[in-house]
Amino acid sequence: MLEKCNLCPRKCFVNRLDGELGLCGASSDVKIAKVSLHQWEEPCISGTSGSGTVFFSNCNLKCVFCQNHTISEEGTGKTASIERLSEIFLEQQMRGAHNINLVTPTHYVPQIIEALKIAKSKGLSIPILYNSNAYESIDTIKSLSGFIDVYLPDLKYYNDKYAIKYSNAPNYFNTACKAITEMVSQVGDAKFDNAGLIQKGVIIRHLMLPGLLFDSKKVIDFIYSTFNDSVYISLMNQYTPMHKAAKYPEINKPLNPNHYDALIDYCLNLGITKCFIQESGTASIDFVPDFDLNQA
Repeated sequence: MLEKCNLCPRKCFVNRLDGELGLCGASSDVKIAKVSLHQWEEPCISGTSGSGTVFFSNCNLKCVFCQNHTISEEGTGKTASIERLSEIFLEQQMRGAHNINLVTPTHYVPQIIEALKIAKSKGLSIPILYNSNAYESIDTIKSLSGFIDVYLPDLKYYNDKYAIKYSNAPNYFNTACKAITEMVSQVGDAKFDNAGLIQKGVIIRHLMLPGLLFDSKKVIDFIYSTFNDSVYISLMNQYTPMHKAAKYPEINKPLNPNHYDALIDYCLNLGITKCFIQESGTASIDFVPDFDLNQA
């Protein structure tokens, strides 16, 4: 896959093994920006001890508002061998992490699979989460079957004009929907342990953007009409204008809380019951991870 890279819908077909870089900017070397016990995921993911996040550098989207732009676009991070990555997974388990949370992993899937094989042979047993922007290739998601317990895709847009304008992602909605459908078919309905921690399933996240209430409603329509109660939805109000958002006045502002409340009401009126919502006060740079590399 890396010789003519087609891991994501960009299909750059560059030879990453020979040092060529595609749109995501990733080489054949895995690059990690942060390893942590993350407390700010959904309660069924973070639990009491935290989610064992592994933030990967680089990204196949170019979101103008990205809060993690120092790693997604600037490539901040440290390289790690497949053997070292497997050790990191095991170290997270030893620290008491409830799960291994692979954040923005798409462009490193072949290496991650090999690292998981090694780690599982040495005792890795906690659930593996695939935390993705959902701009995924079906073949790449299919290759993960049997390795991923929980998929955590973010379904960002319904209308392609917003996907192109804010993330440079043509055909985002159709591509993401096909990928999410494959994710659901792999892992099925959500399952939780006695402590309420998710062990298997799909949680579809949606980050509301300022002024896009109608677009958000269309995203919710798709999720509920397609999957009904077989998936959980996570509505996020934490949008914070960062990176290049200042160039786009319509999103260079906080989310209107009334719009967020309206989306919650919309979900309730549809009959949705499996939904996480956020309290006020989450739209702050205080919740942006510090990519200091000390734990990479």
